[in-house]
Amino acid sequence: MIKRALLMATAMSTAGFMGANAAQAEDLTLCWAAWDPANALVELSKEFEAESGHTMNFEFVPWPNFADRMLNELNSGGKLCDLLIGDSQWIGGGAENGHYVKLNDFFEAENISMDDFAPATVYAYSTWPKGTPNYYALPAMGDANGWFYRKDWFENEDIRAAYMEETGQELREPESQQELMQIAKFFQEREIDGQTRYGVSIFTERGSEGITMGATGALYAWGFKYENEPGSYDMAGAVNSPEAVEALEFYKELYECCTPPGYTDAYMEQSLDAFKSGQVAMAMNWFAFFPGLYADPNTGGDKIDFFVNPPQNVAASTLGGQGISVVAYSDKQDAALEYIKWFAQPDVQAKWWELGGYSAHNSVLQGDGFEESAPFAGDFLVAMDGVQDFWQEPAYAELLLAMQKRLHDYIVADQGTAQEALDKLIEDWTEVFEDEGKL
Repeated sequence: MIKRALLMATAMSTAGFMGANAAQAEDLTLCWAAWDPANALVELSKEFEAESGHTMNFEFVPWPNFADRMLNELNSGGKLCDLLIGDSQWIGGGAENGHYVKLNDFFEAENISMDDFAPATVYAYSTWPKGTPNYYALPAMGDANGWFYRKDWFENEDIRAAYMEETGQELREPESQQELMQIAKFFQEREIDGQTRYGVSIFTERGSEGITMGATGALYAWGFKYENEPGSYDMAGAVNSPEAVEALEFYKELYECCTPPGYTDAYMEQSLDAFKSGQVAMAMNWFAFFPGLYADPNTGGDKIDFFVNPPQNVAASTLGGQGISVVAYSDKQDAALEYIKWFAQPDVQAKWWELGGYSAHNSVLQGDGFEESAPFAGDFLVAMDGVQDFWQEPAYAELLLAMQKRLHDYIVADQGTAQEALDKLIEDWTEVFEDEGKL
C-alpha cells in the first residue's frame, strides 16, 4: 500500500494556507458527472470544509445528460458552478470562449507545478492550445477505457480444456484485439452453470459519446490518427486509412458476433449491468468503475480481473478523465482557487486515490507500492502511458455528433461500408472546420 506517512502528512500546513487566504466563508458549488468517483470526492471534500470554513455543495448530472447540461450552463454564462470537473474535450472551448479561468499566474504564485502531474494528463486535461504551457485546469481524475473479465471462468479447467480444443491455445488475458475477438467468439452463447453466456459488452450508444469512445479503442490500436500532421486539419489518408477501415470492420464484427441480444444502444451502465448480471465473459468500461466492480459481492473479488486495451498495431487506449477548472462566471473565484490549491497537495491526492478517485499526481502514481495498492493499479499506469483523445476543439460537440452518427449507422444500423463511413466523416468534419475558419 501507499505509505501511510503520505496519507497522514501534516494537516497543519493545509490549515495554515486556508486560514491565511480565506477572507470569509463561502458556499461553493462543484459540478461534475454523477458516478462513483463523485461520491468519493464528496467524502474527500469534507476535509477541505473543515480546514477552510467554506461549505461545499455539489451538482452531479448523470453522464447521458452531463455534456448538454454543463455546456449549456457555460455557454449561457451561468453562475451555478464555481468549480467544474469538465471532460477533456471541453478544454478548447473552455479556453477560447472564456468559460475557464487561466491558471498560470495562480500556479506560479502558489508553487503548483504541472511537472508534478503525469504528462499525459497535463497535456489532455489542462493545456490549450495543446502542448503549450497555458493551463485552464488542474488534472483531477485520470481515466482510460479498459477491460475486465470473469477470472473464475478463465480459470475453470473444463472451460480451459474446451478453449484449448477449439483454438489450440491457452485461455488467457488477450494480448491483441484479434485474440480478444477469438475469446469473445468462444464464449458467445456458451452454457456455463446452466445459463447461456455471451462474449463481450462494448459501447454502442449513439445519443452522447458511447460508440465513439468504444470504437476508438479499436481504431487507436490499429494506428488511427485524426490528422496527418498535428494541428493541420489534414484528415484525408489518416481518418480513412486502410488501418482505420480494418479497425472499424473489426469493431462491427465484434458487435455482431459477440454481444448480448438487443445490445444496440449500450454505454457505461449497460456494460456494467451485463457483466454484473453474469451475461458476459468480458466487458469494456472506464477505469473509474473498477473499484466498484472489484467490490461487487457477486462478480467481484476473486471472480474478476482486469486488463489494458489490447494492442493490434500499436499500444493505445481511449482517454477518459477530466481536469478541474474555476468557472470564469463565478463570483467566488478566490475561494474556488483555494479548493484547487488544497486538492493539488500530495497528501490530499493520496487520500483521493485511497477513496476511489484516480489521482494524476506523480507522488501517488510513482509512490512505493502503488502497483500493489489495487488489482487494477498497474494496468491503470500502463493504460495512461498510451492514451489518445478525441478532438479537443471548441467545436468538439459538432465533431462528436458527426462521428456518433457515422459509426452507429455503419456498426449497428448496418448501413454502407467502413470506408464509406470514414469518408463521409471526413466530409462532415471538413464542413465543421470550414465553418470555424480553420480550413
